[in-house]
Amino acid sequence: MRRVYKRAMKPPASPQKTIRVGLIGWGGSSQVFHGPLVRSTPGLDLVAVVSSRPEAVHAALGPGMTVEPDARAMLARDDIDLVVIATPNDSHHPLALAALQAGCAVVVDKPFTLNAAQAEQLIAVARQRGLLLSVFHNRRWDGDMLTAQALVKSGRLGRIVHAQMHFDRFRPVVPARWRDADGPGAGLWMDLGPHLLDQALQLFGRPVAIAADLVTARDGAQTADLFHARLRWAGGLRADLHGSALSALPGPRFALHGTRGSWVKSGLDRQEDALKAGQRPDAARPQAWGHDPAVGRLAVLETDAPPNAAPTEQDWPTAPGRYPDFYAGIRDALRGLAPNPVPATQALDVMRLLDLGAQSAAERRELSVPEAGLETPARTLRR
Repeated sequence: MRRVYKRAMKPPASPQKTIRVGLIGWGGSSQVFHGPLVRSTPGLDLVAVVSSRPEAVHAALGPGMTVEPDARAMLARDDIDLVVIATPNDSHHPLALAALQAGCAVVVDKPFTLNAAQAEQLIAVARQRGLLLSVFHNRRWDGDMLTAQALVKSGRLGRIVHAQMHFDRFRPVVPARWRDADGPGAGLWMDLGPHLLDQALQLFGRPVAIAADLVTARDGAQTADLFHARLRWAGGLRADLHGSALSALPGPRFALHGTRGSWVKSGLDRQEDALKAGQRPDAARPQAWGHDPAVGRLAVLETDAPPNAAPTEQDWPTAPGRYPDFYAGIRDALRGLAPNPVPATQALDVMRLLDLGAQSAAERRELSVPEAGLETPARTLRR
């Protein structure tokens, strides 16, 4: 895509300004997540969608929604403050680059890009132009993830020594779609790996090593549809991240084991299913959104328990999920009221682990995770 320069660097919006949003792509991610969440967020106004299927957009969003034929037409508009990119993974980098060069703030669906080098370039351009750049790591706001964060922070489980994080599905028939084709950005490691890696980083920080195995398991599969990655931290912590398209009986969504006890939670967060069913968050009733009736199981030693005492077991409620917090945070960041909810530098960490995981699988060995500082200058951009 040719570069479009139409705006100079802009200061933060006023605290009450409505943020005008352009959405590129009307596939599953836009229909389930971005479209509903943007439209449910006070202070955001979805003004245009890029799609080759205007009838599908109008059926979902109403006949008054403006549909642009391509990204170039969207970026030529003067009424877009924020561009949301929800397109196939191999288009994330060129579209985000064009949007930044057009002077727009940008949200990119995960994975951020195809590799860390592309992510570094986008971060450098956003910094040069003083523009917000964020990545839709929505699984930070899963109810089970919020519960895990609270337990780790509380110290209730003691020092965490082992974590398991599964994202399992049962889809034995390979669908005819780009995610399952043999192309750049396809495969389960690039689809579900970013969720689990980002959650591990948020819970435990940067690991010192990664060992990954990527498997093409289904009959007729063209790309990896099963992965297992072990992250290792200094001090003894290990985390096993697992994703599969052939798990009729899924593993635990989360299992945290520490020196004082364990917590195990099964079942996926319910927010995606709610959005698919047409339910929408209500900003006036935030407590009505994100409820997960599936409780976890907690087993911990009491504070005054004698040596070798049995832990006390109990059901442990799951915190409500909060997907609306992402776009509310984007709005507030653009208004100058709050930090970026998912800084692109954090998404760069995920991309580095994705790259290392793919290399580890190819070389069949554990690889060290470099202590590359996120604030070091990015490599020289190609002009």
